[in-house]
Amino acid sequence: MPRTTNARAPRAPRTIPENPFLGLLASVQQDVDARLAPLLDATLEAARPLGSEVRAMVGALADLCRRGGKRLRPALVVAGGRAASTRAALEPALGAGVALELLQAYFLIHDDWMDGDSVRRGGPTVHRLLARRFGDPSKGDASAILAGDYSAALALDVLARVEVPPRVLRPVMESFARMQLDAVLGQQLDIGASAPNVERAYALKTGSYTVKGPLELGARLASARPETLGALERFAGPLGIAFQLRDDLLGAFGEPERTGKPLGSDLTAGKRTVLLVEGLRRVRGESRRALLAVVGNRRAKQRDVRRALDILEESGARARVEARIEALATEARGALSRGITKEGARLLEGAVDALTARRA
Repeated sequence: MPRTTNARAPRAPRTIPENPFLGLLASVQQDVDARLAPLLDATLEAARPLGSEVRAMVGALADLCRRGGKRLRPALVVAGGRAASTRAALEPALGAGVALELLQAYFLIHDDWMDGDSVRRGGPTVHRLLARRFGDPSKGDASAILAGDYSAALALDVLARVEVPPRVLRPVMESFARMQLDAVLGQQLDIGASAPNVERAYALKTGSYTVKGPLELGARLASARPETLGALERFAGPLGIAFQLRDDLLGAFGEPERTGKPLGSDLTAGKRTVLLVEGLRRVRGESRRALLAVVGNRRAKQRDVRRALDILEESGARARVEARIEALATEARGALSRGITKEGARLLEGAVDALTARRA
């Protein structure tokens, strides 16, 4: 398988300390992209003899992967390794990072189909792309599900080929399987809107494969001690939830040119986010009706979407979510203690800022 008379003199700008995690992220992004490109080329080539429809399915997956992506998860794999040991080999972590990007593609494809979304990373979602390709929405949906499945299997194949001793690979594979299982359970809680605590669903659906899983993979690849794994788990729990809460705010208030999605996309999709739950808890009367008129209404006019966002802002719901993000970030920082190397702690401290203060 392929692989801004009496004016004061202007002050000098305040120096902003470099975030070491962002430096790592830039490097890892280049490395992972360089590994993904030939792998995707090879999968397309392997699909060629199977006909145009198979090539279209594999091509839609490759198109999604090539549209970019922050590559946060691979960088967290490397950071997890550095948290365990500053001498651990980098190559296995990068290989695991490629596998994680493919696993994320699987989650994105299926999630977009379940939510009925049309845009991802500034382009059409895979099921929309394939529906146009085949001229048949039903066939496009089915093919998109297969593209997601194919990506998950390809991820597993890539991870299995990471060159580490068998005693290391087995717990790595177990961690990889566990993060996928947790994410699926979290998605079911999400679509059923049955979670008594929305943050619990966030921890499973997003935190599992965005923060906890990648850190654990990197640490296990570096033969981490139990003390390190415990510290990383305590760090990852609150940070994974904070990441999804930031995603909620971006899904509502984010600038489309940055997020690659329409303004207020989560509202018009009817997603039961903490932001929406908090807003509905706070507003009554006409404001509540104006908000509910947009929720789940993909045909809502822009002025109505903006009014709904103003309601969430004026009600204090957005400020409440921001405060919760900060509290969770503080909790995560508090876990950076014994069992984590100094370099690892610096990277993870930077990761807290990168994941909770992002704009896209």
